[in-house]
Amino acid sequence: MSSDKPRILSGMRATNPRGLHLGNYEGALRNWVHLQDDFKVYCMVADYHALTTMGDLPPNLGFITREVAKDYVSAGLDPQRTSIFVQSRVPEHAELHLVLSMVTGLGKLERVPTYKEKKDELSSGHPVSYGLLGYPVLQAADILLYKPYGVPVGKDQAPHLELSREIGRSFNAAFDCQVFPEFKDIIDGDELRSKVPGLDVDDQGQLRKMSKSYDNCIYLSDTADQVAAKIQSAFTTPTKIKKTDPGIPEGCAVCQYLKLYSPDWKTQWSEDQQGLRGCVQNKRELTECLNEFLGPFREKRAQLDDASIEEILKRGTEEAREFASQTMREVRKAIKID
Repeated sequence: MSSDKPRILSGMRATNPRGLHLGNYEGALRNWVHLQDDFKVYCMVADYHALTTMGDLPPNLGFITREVAKDYVSAGLDPQRTSIFVQSRVPEHAELHLVLSMVTGLGKLERVPTYKEKKDELSSGHPVSYGLLGYPVLQAADILLYKPYGVPVGKDQAPHLELSREIGRSFNAAFDCQVFPEFKDIIDGDELRSKVPGLDVDDQGQLRKMSKSYDNCIYLSDTADQVAAKIQSAFTTPTKIKKTDPGIPEGCAVCQYLKLYSPDWKTQWSEDQQGLRGCVQNKRELTECLNEFLGPFREKRAQLDDASIEEILKRGTEEAREFASQTMREVRKAIKID
C-alpha cells in the first residue's frame, strides 16, 4: 500500500487474553484512530515484546494477538488506510534489533528506569533475561524500520523514545551514513485520558492507573452485564455514606469515568459535592453512559471472526514488510554485508 502521507508507527503488547482495556484505548488507541486521517499509520501487535515479561510459559500468543487486533479494528482503525500487522511476522524487526544491539552500550540499557522496575517485578527466582534488558533496542528497531515522521506517546513515555533516537544516531555515526532520520514525539496532552484510573485504590487510598496486573480494568470486549457488575463494585468517596454526605469527585473512580463519558459530568460532579446525589445514582448513570459508548465497539467486534482478522493481519504484514525490507537493504549496504 503506497501512501504519500507521512508515516506514524505505534503498537501495543499482546499480553492479555481479554484484549485491550479502557486505559489502552484512551491512552493510545483513540489517538491512533484520529491520526490515520492525516498520516500513514503502521500499527503492530507487539508479540515479541510480550515475551520479555511473560516468564517461561507464555500463554497462547497467537490467540492474544488476534484479540488485540480485533480491538484495534473495533475501536476504529481502518485496515484500508492503516497497516495492522504482527511484529513477529515481519522478520526485519528481529534482524534490525540484532544489528542495533551492536551499537548500543550496555550501561545505557541498565540505566533505563523501566528495566529496573520490570526487574524488581519479576517473581522470586526468575532470571533476568537479555530480552528484558534489550527491550529498548527492539523498540528502537520497531520504530526506525519505518523511518516515521513521529511516534504517538504519552508524556511519561517520551524519555523512552529519546533512547530510540540515540540508538539511531549511534548507528548513523558508527557506519558514517544517514539511514535513520530523526522522528518526533506526538504527545497527547490530555492527562486524564493518558492515565485512566482503575476501579480501585492503592495502599495509600489513591486511585491506581488501570492495569491488567491490578485486575482493575474495564475491557473493550466486556459485555454490558460485565461492565455493570464492575461499576457496581468500583471505588467511590469512602466518607460518602449517605446520599446527603458531600462527595469528593476527584478521588472517586466512578466520578472520574463520568468526566470522561458523560456529557452532564459537571452537573453530576456538582450534585455529588453538594450531597444532592448518591453513589448508587452515579453508578447507574455511568453504567448507561459507558455501555452506550462501548456499544459500537461490541457490534463491530462481533463481525470479526478469526479468519477475517487473519486476512487483515496478512495484508498489513505484507504492507509492513514492503517498507521494512527496503530499510534493511539500506542497513546492509551501510554495514557492507549486502
